[in-house]
Amino acid sequence: MRREELLDAAEDLLCDQGSAALTLTAVAERAGCSKGGLLYHFNTKEALIKGMVERLIEEFDELIAAQGQETYTKNYLAATFAAVQSGRLRRWAVVTGASGNLYLLTPLREAMARWHREGLDHEPDPGAAQIVRLACEGLWDVATHDPGLYDDERYAELKRRLLALLPG
Repeated sequence: MRREELLDAAEDLLCDQGSAALTLTAVAERAGCSKGGLLYHFNTKEALIKGMVERLIEEFDELIAAQGQETYTKNYLAATFAAVQSGRLRRWAVVTGASGNLYLLTPLREAMARWHREGLDHEPDPGAAQIVRLACEGLWDVATHDPGLYDDERYAELKRRLLALLPG
């Protein structure tokens, strides 16, 4: 059994049944493997949650890098809207909510700090770039709590307005 399949099973279990149902036994059953197979990759529930958090960060980093815009902030903005509109936020909400332990969210705090500092010295207007990045966080937070709040037309309008704050 591959590590990614175990992480998928854990995320699915969290989405379907909530954090109380997240046990190593339940994840192994959901993944269709032995508990020993799971323990080979994740020897504790905390290691499993940390693995899910790290994977979410890695996927968002890849999404940022894939945007092809001329500045990091424009890539961050495009990646945020792609994540929000694709429904990826539910995964973030359940995984980070399941941790219940600040230590397990350390990689996320470090990633957030990196995302908000990355490339600022190369931005035409660093202040505007910071405002747009913070607006992305606000959008992320609101969309996590109410995924149906905005339709695609409203997202397009919000994105257009945020892009207008950035020079170039």
